[in-house]
Amino acid sequence: MLEPYLRRWNLVSDGRPIATHSSDLLPVRSGDTPAMLKVARGEEERRGASLMAWWDGTGAARVIAHHGDAILLERATGRRSLTSMAHQGHDDEASRIICGVAAKLHVHHGSTPATLVPLSNWCAELSHATGTDGGIFTQAAATAGELLASPQEVCVLHGDLHHGNVLDFGGRGWLAIDPKGLIGDRGFDFANILCNPDSAIATSPGRMVRQIDVVAEAARLDPARLLRWVFAYAGLSAAWTRGEGGDPALALTMAHMAAAEIAAP
Repeated sequence: MLEPYLRRWNLVSDGRPIATHSSDLLPVRSGDTPAMLKVARGEEERRGASLMAWWDGTGAARVIAHHGDAILLERATGRRSLTSMAHQGHDDEASRIICGVAAKLHVHHGSTPATLVPLSNWCAELSHATGTDGGIFTQAAATAGELLASPQEVCVLHGDLHHGNVLDFGGRGWLAIDPKGLIGDRGFDFANILCNPDSAIATSPGRMVRQIDVVAEAARLDPARLLRWVFAYAGLSAAWTRGEGGDPALALTMAHMAAAEIAAP
């Protein structure tokens, strides 16, 4: 799948190929420029590629070339990591960096891509989960429904903003990769920050309350509404994970933590 694009764009392999459930990737060099070749194997990745091209390097990795299922992206070569920052006592700074990237991604750039998925469609899996699981899923679905019924600041959404999808691009700063390509309430894009970078950080005592304040201030959001989005997102993540046969333990823990904070006096 990669070879035709290596020839098309006159690329030289610069690392080992990487295969995910939805795409094939290869670090390459385009002349002297380090880049990443990515070939989609699913509609979600194709939609993300179109959105990356639409952003045109504003807040996201720049698309050098785009043809069919393939995109050629500038490659992150910086040594900093938001996950490492969070583990080294700079959790607040990492969250603020993600919020700063989101602010650039959410700016209107003219006609939006026709392939964007409405947030209500994206959240449908949560409603399906209530029939068999009930409990926390029912509560999360109800919360999502309320938020979706009264959207605020509708814009193009990345859909999966977290510590692993905002990378250090050296002189270009922190930039996003791997968007889902959604459109809807701006607040949704910040919920996943609270569920990352991993279980040790996300579930640490007091972390959710503090990061709600940090993210709400940095992103100019109502803290109570952001907390409700965290609850809805965690429930949705648990539904997806369970539906794919994975372990939803972390997502369910986050959902219960968010529910407890919402219920707190």
